[in-house]
Amino acid sequence: MFLQRLRILNYKNIREADLTFSPKINCFVGNNGMGKTNLLDAVYYLSFCKSHSNAIDSQNITHEEEFLMLEGAYNRGERNVEIYCGLKRRQKKHFKCDKKEYEKLSDHIGLLPLVLISPADGALIQEGSEERRKFMDGFISQYDKKYLTCLLSYNNALSQRNAMIKAETRDDLLLDVLEMQMAEFGSYIFARRSEFIERFLPHFSEFHHIVSRGKEQVGLSYRSHLQDATPFEEQLKMTRDRDFVIGYSTKGIHKDDLDMEMDGYPIKKIGSQGQNKTYLIALKLAQFNFLKERNGVRPILLLDDIFDKLDANRVSQIIQLLKDDRFGQVFISDTDREHISSILEDSGCDYLLYKVEDGVVDLLKESAL
Repeated sequence: MFLQRLRILNYKNIREADLTFSPKINCFVGNNGMGKTNLLDAVYYLSFCKSHSNAIDSQNITHEEEFLMLEGAYNRGERNVEIYCGLKRRQKKHFKCDKKEYEKLSDHIGLLPLVLISPADGALIQEGSEERRKFMDGFISQYDKKYLTCLLSYNNALSQRNAMIKAETRDDLLLDVLEMQMAEFGSYIFARRSEFIERFLPHFSEFHHIVSRGKEQVGLSYRSHLQDATPFEEQLKMTRDRDFVIGYSTKGIHKDDLDMEMDGYPIKKIGSQGQNKTYLIALKLAQFNFLKERNGVRPILLLDDIFDKLDANRVSQIIQLLKDDRFGQVFISDTDREHISSILEDSGCDYLLYKVEDGVVDLLKESAL
């Protein structure tokens, strides 16, 4: 699968662009703040119906404009797909596939699998458990429609339980119903997260070994209250009194976490900047490989300014990986034009090199393949 053409109107600082892409490597170069990340974000938006960096849709419209429009023409092997997104200020967002509007945006998720690697991924290591749950949820939702439905339903029941706790209006019959719902949906989510980590770990270990050249040993494990022998619904009943004192629900899959380790220790405590970035890159490359095996389609891969803080050997290993047939279309943003141009020339891959300045995108170079 690859994106053949992208049209943009009034998306962040990109007022207008009409771009065609290589099915292999596409690179955007320019100084920080010029719009490179916004271009990658537009590609991300067409896969996930939202921006990666700004969840408030209206704030993605170019200043002083009234609307934005994104259009992508994709090749999915035997089928061509056209995706349209239009948004006017103070109006509903419209998302269409082949000119037919979606009834629910969630129906679109998974059609165009995509993996993004960006500096924001550092939050997976440095921030709280919510970031790591989002990683699992966004990942699994791309190949399991029921998972996303159960997640929304679980969160709705959790919100109602928490609202009752905060209002201190205890209704044990209603709590029974909400906790039964949380147990039903939570059990499915727990099972899928457990399965995911078990099947994902070999991919992650392989890619980390390649990128680091075996210099570190890494681990990734899943923690959940549902691993307890006590049934989840019973755990919720047992914690009601304490939850009303504390003011929120203390048990459930909304407290799940991932333990990220290097050489047997939490990487958050001992990892250098380069080691942390290597861990995260391996995590995302494993995500790519896992999705490809599950869906039978190679996802689009976005690499947003990832080469900073990495030594030359690790950068070289990443580029060698991207040349491999297991990877399909790749989008890269970088500030060092000479560096990335040299890497692309030496790669022997089909590529296009674009310059981005103040939201204007110009083709600089293409491979002679």
